[in-house]
Amino acid sequence: MSYSLSIRSEAEADIAKQFSYYEEVRLGLGHDFILCLEEGFSKIQRNPHNYRVIYRDLRCAAIRRFPFRIFYLVQEKSIVVIAVLHAQKNPQTWLNRT
Repeated sequence: MSYSLSIRSEAEADIAKQFSYYEEVRLGLGHDFILCLEEGFSKIQRNPHNYRVIYRDLRCAAIRRFPFRIFYLVQEKSIVVIAVLHAQKNPQTWLNRT
């Protein structure tokens, strides 16, 4: 069973910021980041309960090749992405978004 996925505006801003950063590092690296992120979204949609709960109902999934995590909530048959942040980012950042 596949779940629908929505991305909050704050998470969209996280993604845009990292895309720009990686494109500055090396042309095409931002595109690679997006591909790995989309792969992560797809895995979450297929089995959202496969990833650990880190705070109340908030779950976290790692992104392949990049030191980032997808923070999301499962609500009935939908997934809400609230943040896409560096693995070492202060937890207060995603706590403020829940």
